[in-house]
Amino acid sequence: MPYDLPAPPPQQPVGPDPDDPKPPESTVLGRLEAQGWHRLSTRMLVVHPVRTLMSLAVPLLLITLGFNRGEDGRWLIYVLGGGVIALVVGVLTWMFTRYRFTPEQLQLRTGLFSRRVLTAPLDRIRSVDIESTPIHRVLGLAKVRVGTGVDSRQIELDGLTQEQAAVLRVELLRRSQEVDHPAATAQEGSPQDTSETVRPPADEQLLARIDWSWLRFAPFSLGSLVVVAGVAGVLFQFGDDLPVDEVGLVREAWAWAVAQALLVLVAGTVLLVAVGWTLLSTASYVLNWWNLRLVREANTNIRLSRGLLTTRSQTLERAKVRGVSMGEPFLLRFVRGAELSALATGVGLGGTVKVLPPAPRAVVQSVGHELLEESGPLTMDLTGHGPRARRRIHVSQQWGSLITAALVAVPTYVLDFWWFATWPWWLPLAVLGGLALLNVLIAESAWRNLGHGLTRDHLVVQTGAVVRTRAALERAGIIGWVVHQNFFQRRLGLADLIATTAAGGESLVAPNIPLELAADLADRATPGMLDGLLA
Repeated sequence: MPYDLPAPPPQQPVGPDPDDPKPPESTVLGRLEAQGWHRLSTRMLVVHPVRTLMSLAVPLLLITLGFNRGEDGRWLIYVLGGGVIALVVGVLTWMFTRYRFTPEQLQLRTGLFSRRVLTAPLDRIRSVDIESTPIHRVLGLAKVRVGTGVDSRQIELDGLTQEQAAVLRVELLRRSQEVDHPAATAQEGSPQDTSETVRPPADEQLLARIDWSWLRFAPFSLGSLVVVAGVAGVLFQFGDDLPVDEVGLVREAWAWAVAQALLVLVAGTVLLVAVGWTLLSTASYVLNWWNLRLVREANTNIRLSRGLLTTRSQTLERAKVRGVSMGEPFLLRFVRGAELSALATGVGLGGTVKVLPPAPRAVVQSVGHELLEESGPLTMDLTGHGPRARRRIHVSQQWGSLITAALVAVPTYVLDFWWFATWPWWLPLAVLGGLALLNVLIAESAWRNLGHGLTRDHLVVQTGAVVRTRAALERAGIIGWVVHQNFFQRRLGLADLIATTAAGGESLVAPNIPLELAADLADRATPGMLDGLLA
């Protein structure tokens, strides 16, 4: 039977036993340890089959459409077979998944033929994230992801009740903090600190919450392009199977459009794409960022909660947050918008966690400074990398134009073979000229956006042409430097200065920086670390 956490009793101070050398455990973890191995909630017997059916939905739909065309009733057998498979897989998954808490570890055991046992030391737990899909929420369940901060891998307890998930999040993070900061815990402790009651933090600081006026930024995010491209790909893949051509209104509308002038057809297509882009990007924005709340808890940890259909609650330990990254895609810059991600160790995708959607740049800068606990890194004027960097960026950006020109010139003048024999003679030249001009604009934008800076606590680097990114990394989080020069950079006295760190992508690169500036920046950011290496 699944273990249900008891309701918190009235507060009763329980002092530590002076004869017991070990500190008392909370009643929640203590009782879980005493019960040994636990199965997840029996309500997961509903979730697992539904999840398996969803993974089989596309193959079953294609089978159904295929057999329906042949007026064959065998499609029903396949659908029923898929349902039976989903049910069996769901039951087996539930039966062979167990977890337990020992005095030192959280252990998860899964697998029927290939058995796996995952462990996480309780004193090294750094993140406890809670997620609830729509079916989880209907059944009162939640998925808990526990991470140790060593890497992005996490232990998933998929099938706890929402009450269990909330209690365990507070208990596990408090246990970890007590181990990391025993002096502070002892100083702040009292008899009530070891009671059975798990109390929510009393003084949470709200850093940001969703403002629906931000919806105006949704269509200007490059993420919207991914959504639209995905929907278009699905329509192209399965469009022939959709009975659109059987609808008389659609046939008449298409016949009218074809009969009109080409300009009207192109304008209608552009309008349709723009409306579709706006609707899909807005819907995606609402689904992902509904009820967004970014708070700093009383223990200084950062908690992010969001989502409409699937709700997510993610906790970042303050000590693991080493900086922030403010992204400004090309379209978003025109409307003074930006996005914000946190750079942390062992969490998120590649060490980054997106904490703010496309929003006003002033809001992003303000929240970013709150996370950094320092004003200035996201708004300060940066030091440029000079004319030599400009020349280097322009030359390297034109390599694409030179390669394209060679692909045209060699077959034409060396091999006496004209690829574009049916084209006007000026068309390839116009394409090459347009490509070269585009590369000039991209290179100029990359150079103007390039810069670096240093504050009391952070190293700041800005890069990018299409997507301008300004990253601020804690100076205390820099664990080493790499100075890289290729042949062309050495001739110009430039280098790529790379600050290595355990957070984010594990490095922060200041490209094409003059060597003397690189040495000075590294020495001021981490005094003494590069002594003698750049003499």
